[in-house]
Parts: sequence; structure tokens; C-alpha cells
Amino acid sequence: MDFLEKLKSFDIPTCLRVCAGTDGSVTFLLEIMTKHPTAVVTEYQHIIPADEQMSEIFSVSPGADINERVVTLTAGEVSYVYARSLSAIEKMPEGVRCDMMKADIPIGRILRDHDIETRRDFEGIDIIEDFPLFGAQKVLSRSYRIVHHNGVLMWINEKFPVDDRWCL
Repeated sequence: MDFLEKLKSFDIPTCLRVCAGTDGSVTFLLEIMTKHPTAVVTEYQHIIPADEQMSEIFSVSPGADINERVVTLTAGEVSYVYARSLSAIEKMPEGVRCDMMKADIPIGRILRDHDIETRRDFEGIDIIEDFPLFGAQKVLSRSYRIVHHNGVLMWINEKFPVDDRWCL
């Protein structure tokens, strides 16, 4: 089953379906839906060496520097998204690299501010039971790649709690 058909099969609130199905900025959608500014709270960020899977995703040598960043997106003091991103340092345009290393800047804003044209290629989407996140017991998890000039710029996994916080 492809990404869209799988997403349509889930019994989830419409606002969650929209956020999980967008190929644009979740941060921007959250601001529209909640009418609150969306805060990007960095849980941690560090440089790790590329393993085999990362080397394959980014077409870099094993051991190359990979920026790993984990953030929570909150709006109106409610947490909506837990996101982990990986990006190959050597593949990032200079200005983007600089901004990515700063905490708490949404990826969509970084790409827009630097006029970087990208597309998002969805990899997978699933509902995971018994995965506590922000007080919910079930999460929707999606993974995708941000592609720039036919190369992978970033790999992102987002987890959304499945509960009534999305009934906006």
C-alpha cells in the first residue's frame, strides 16, 4: 500500500491527517491550525559518524559527519510532534549548514530563508501502539527524505501522538 492510501486508511483526526500527509512545513500548518506560534524545542543535537545505512541514504563515506537533531514542536504549550533529523554535513549548502547547527530553527524556515528548492520523498507511515508520547499511548510515525538537486539533503522521522489534541 502506498503512503497516501495507508494514511487515508487510518482512523485519526483530520488535523493530524493533514499534518502527517503534507509535503510542506508541519511547523507552518501547526501555526495555522492552533493560531499559536510554533516553538521548536531542541532536545539534543550532535555530530555522529555515518553508519552503513546513513552512508547509503546520503551517498557519503562511512564515518562522514552526520548532524543528528531531535526536536519537539509545541504550540500554545501543547506538544504536537517529536522529530529526529539526520543530515550529511558535507552535502549541506554553507548557509543551511550554519543555520542547522543553531538550535530551535525549523527546517522548513531554514530552507525557505536560503531559497533552497527541495522535494519531500515519503518513505513510510505507520501507527505504533503502546508507544507513550506526550501522554498518548499511540503514535503516528512517518519518515521521509528532503531531496535537493537529486541528492538527499535530510532524512526525517516525525512522531505524532494520536489523541484528541488534534481536534482543533
